[in-house]
Amino acid sequence: MQNARVSWRIIAVACLFAAVCGCQPAAQTPTVPEFVSPPFQPIPGAPPTVARQIVLDGLAHPDPRIRSNAIEVIATTGEAQMMPRAQSLLQDPAVPVRFLAALAVGDLQYNLAKDDVGVLLNDQDQNVRLAAAYALMRLGQPAYFQVIRDAVASEDQTVRANAALLLGKSGQEEALRYLYWILQRKDSADKVLLQTVESIAMLKDARIYPKLWTQLISAYADDRIVGIRGMGALGTEEAKSAIVTLLDDAVLEVRLAAAAQLGKLGQTIGEREVQAVISKNLLANMDPTSAERVRVWTALAIGEIGTSSLLRHLPDMLQDQSNSVRLAAAKGVLLVERRRPPAPQ
Repeated sequence: MQNARVSWRIIAVACLFAAVCGCQPAAQTPTVPEFVSPPFQPIPGAPPTVARQIVLDGLAHPDPRIRSNAIEVIATTGEAQMMPRAQSLLQDPAVPVRFLAALAVGDLQYNLAKDDVGVLLNDQDQNVRLAAAYALMRLGQPAYFQVIRDAVASEDQTVRANAALLLGKSGQEEALRYLYWILQRKDSADKVLLQTVESIAMLKDARIYPKLWTQLISAYADDRIVGIRGMGALGTEEAKSAIVTLLDDAVLEVRLAAAAQLGKLGQTIGEREVQAVISKNLLANMDPTSAERVRVWTALAIGEIGTSSLLRHLPDMLQDQSNSVRLAAAKGVLLVERRRPPAPQ
């Protein structure tokens, strides 16, 4: 990615889902070793069946980044029937996996995991404890909001960033005063400030628009992608128009991120940017890592835009050799399935 820097959120291919949905934790984890994936065998069946199997396989993958992405797919597509499998990852050895599993319990209000997520209130990692508090708050125990609120004063920048994330996800207007307090702190790291701005946007406070615009015109592509997500969360007409300007960005991944976010907002204007990746063979001269990253973004954008001309490419992407691309395609298929009107009785 051009103009890239080491970012707290958007670098590894395995973390790209978060760049669209905004739910990846800032939780620190030790350096992840290279994992050897089992040889991929094509999965037969209709796309929704294949997609669900890909997600289930992802939950059991040896790489914690893939397990994290699989949990995120379940949470964002509302696939509650997979939560019993995801629930077992509340005891995962990797901090980000436990964090995201707890968030999924809260996001889907999966009450059957209430006791298990309650155990995480005593987890050795404070980020996981915050995620458990969020889950319990969503499960009908509003007093846990104060656990998240109090964490904004943490000296640990990762904890502070995750507290900001969860305040944004809380949906409570009261959270705004604490988020603006974080912005005024002189000791908040960039990752904290980026998340705080996005969280304010998640709470639909239009006063944050100028700061989001600053992200959109940043020299760093990663920051522009964060700004796109924040504008999408804000969701005003002005914010949508701002995202449209990024469809002409010099960086392909930024254009795809803008197309995906606009699709999420119900606009198909970014379809041509996604079609260009396929029809103009824009991957031809890319190194393998960059090409994989673009395929992930392409699959995510297809699922969000959802036009028939794009959706016909998802079945092939479900059989991609890359775990990350398959999961992104699975997410797209399941999003389309979720939007499909129920069959008449």
